[in-house]
Amino acid sequence: MTCPDAIPPSGGIDSNVTLPGPSCPDFSSRLWSISLTIIRHAFALALSLAACTPLALIGDARAQNATAALVAKPMALPDMALGSAKAPVTVTEYASMSCPHCAAFEENVFPMLRSKYIDTGKVRFVFREFPLDIKAAAASMLARCIANGDAEKYFDTIQRLFKQQDQLMIQTTDTLKLVSKQSGMDEQAVEPCLKDQARLDELSADQNFAFKTLKVNATPTFFINGEMVKGAMSFEELEAKLKPLLKR
Repeated sequence: MTCPDAIPPSGGIDSNVTLPGPSCPDFSSRLWSISLTIIRHAFALALSLAACTPLALIGDARAQNATAALVAKPMALPDMALGSAKAPVTVTEYASMSCPHCAAFEENVFPMLRSKYIDTGKVRFVFREFPLDIKAAAASMLARCIANGDAEKYFDTIQRLFKQQDQLMIQTTDTLKLVSKQSGMDEQAVEPCLKDQARLDELSADQNFAFKTLKVNATPTFFINGEMVKGAMSFEELEAKLKPLLKR
């Protein structure tokens, strides 16, 4: 009995071939090596497919749902939101009034988002403050004072503030007073508003929650039904994320 030079072309063992015994160590070791290679390839394939299995997808969905629950948690400050509370999609933006990309989103993307998705009941939009500096914090506090709980007034005010962002950074006090006047707020009420330590503490608490728990570390940061999206988006990019969620 001799040791064959190769495994039969069919990939299996020909029924007419007698397997060699211990007297053929070279063939046995080669067969064992080939078997190990096949096992390794099968294991690697299984690992590569694992990320596509229903269990992996379920895990991702659960993680996203958990994040969505954290984002939906009531904050120290009441949420400023537009759109139906029953909307199938909730978009939460963390923004700073001193952030140029946030201002660009407000000017170029938000109007289309509102007309096409928010006002039609498809999306609920929540704006949350994440001030990157004291000037942004002051602007956020002023917007809260002017709005006094009215979401429409709040969004009108942040729109004015974003439009005058350059002036806000250079002449902060004068710009805040101008915006307060444009919004119908008594100029004498501006200083007490900005010195409201309780409101500043609430703003700080919400920012700390976003940073430590939600891992927000830059603006703008969006959560779309719990999925975090960092950085500026065009309307087309945002819409591409919304459409699949609205088909469910």
